[in-house]
Amino acid sequence: MDEVVQLRLEFQETAVADEVSAVTAIVRPVLAGILSALKGEVVTEAGGYDGVKLFMLSRLRRPGDGDIGVCFEYAVHDALNKQNPMILERVNDALLLCKEPGGTVSSILFGAEKAGALNLIDTAKNLLTAESILMYGTKGRPVKLRKHIESVAAAFRKPAARDILPHSISGLWKADLFTGHSDTDRWIGTTLKINRTHLEGARGLRLGIVPVQEGETDAIVRDDFKNLVVCPLPYDRSFMQVFYQAWEVVVQFLAADAKVPKEASLPRPPARQVARYLEDRRNFPVADVIAALEPLAQPELLKTQEVRASLLETRKQHTETTSALLAPMPRQIGR
Repeated sequence: MDEVVQLRLEFQETAVADEVSAVTAIVRPVLAGILSALKGEVVTEAGGYDGVKLFMLSRLRRPGDGDIGVCFEYAVHDALNKQNPMILERVNDALLLCKEPGGTVSSILFGAEKAGALNLIDTAKNLLTAESILMYGTKGRPVKLRKHIESVAAAFRKPAARDILPHSISGLWKADLFTGHSDTDRWIGTTLKINRTHLEGARGLRLGIVPVQEGETDAIVRDDFKNLVVCPLPYDRSFMQVFYQAWEVVVQFLAADAKVPKEASLPRPPARQVARYLEDRRNFPVADVIAALEPLAQPELLKTQEVRASLLETRKQHTETTSALLAPMPRQIGR
């Protein structure tokens, strides 16, 4: 039976107002996400999910619990599979530039790594068929993606395994998504980077997706040097910025033993104010703190949706891995 990971999607419902109330609004689901990611036996010893006090959260949490490291990848993946028009049209245009036409754009989220464990999320079993073709963008015969998926996964964690991959797709282990058209069953190795300067080409990759950076063009272009079609995605920068500010507040607060951290660790006055809210309530259960912050938070900024995604382990040994991922979902125009 496949394992699952809990995904907490935070959908932006309204525009960001004042910074303190906006950060407070997002701190609440961040705390909830970290609490829900704690191991069950640890929570039981601490008094259950309703009894874990805020100051104990800083001592019970381990790096990786409630991780948001793949939030951008999941946000893009989810938007494509839900046919979000803000992203769908641009990625479809990029696929056409890759000379891959089709009717229904789809995405497979390839991997998330924690402490050396590689898992496949929203596993390829449900989308790939024996006839699924990987189009890798150079001369040669297309490869059957399903046939090589385990080898690609192994190459991600073990450099020696990369020699086993066909030369034409020897860099496919760097993929974050497989995007394509489910009606034609053709897929493209896709890499996503928050920072466009970190975008790298590799054999087997054809598409690079990055957020639009201030002052840069949002045009979809072909980078011949990297052999990638680069697709910049517009998103509400104010929301993403506040989301990461909230994450910073919580992480720095917990790292300071559930107290307001030193100014160098949290220099912005609005962030420090939110940290004071938390310190004032450090001796209360986390669940009560989340509820107590609601009147101080910007109303109706976020709507939380929890989903479960299947995990396919690629090696049979016990490793520590995160059980929950937290993903910000930018506001959609017209909502």
